[in-house]
Amino acid sequence: MNTPATALIAEDEPLLAHTLQNELRALWPALRVLAIAGDGLSAVQLALQHRPDVLFFDIRMPGQTGLEAAAELAEEWPETHTFPLLVFVTAYDQYAIAAFDAQAVDYVLKPVRADRLAQTVARLQNGLRQRQPGPQTSEQLDPVLHQLRALLSASTEAAKPEAPLQLLQASVGNQLRMVPVTDVLHLEAADKYVRVFTTDGTEVLLRTPLKELMQRLDAFVCCRVHR
Repeated sequence: MNTPATALIAEDEPLLAHTLQNELRALWPALRVLAIAGDGLSAVQLALQHRPDVLFFDIRMPGQTGLEAAAELAEEWPETHTFPLLVFVTAYDQYAIAAFDAQAVDYVLKPVRADRLAQTVARLQNGLRQRQPGPQTSEQLDPVLHQLRALLSASTEAAKPEAPLQLLQASVGNQLRMVPVTDVLHLEAADKYVRVFTTDGTEVLLRTPLKELMQRLDAFVCCRVHR
């Protein structure tokens, strides 16, 4: 590409969105981030407005998931422009990772690691170099739409009831720590995060909202005692 590549970031947590933007600036200085969307509906509107080359979509966002937003975008995308390359961002949706690999769509696992993001950047740069210039036909967009619908179907299937969580993926500074549920004394909501107090006296932070986390914990082991 002769002109600098452009991107849109869709992430409902401002801190994570700006962290991703800063990591991209360091790894890909020529990339221009045109906008940051805080929800799925805004992501669709901004993408149609700016028509970026690359989309970084969080999976779990208010209004629409990243998968739903991407599928809607593929439906509405003008044939006069090439559809963006998609990168999905996920915190703990392990089921989605397998689906993305099978469908050749990249993903970034939260918290974003610079070495993993560097691989994504290399894939995106290679993908952009291989693009054919000129508008896309509906026949060319159909495989993209089919792919996104397949991912939506996979996510719906994987959303069925799962076994209770046995381990919690927590952040300790820039490191990850796997905390057994049996080592947890209590959990405390902290904005969009959850503070975890453990039996060894330490405190760690989860990026999963408490309401969502409670749906994955064993009701016979954990109970909510305060709103």
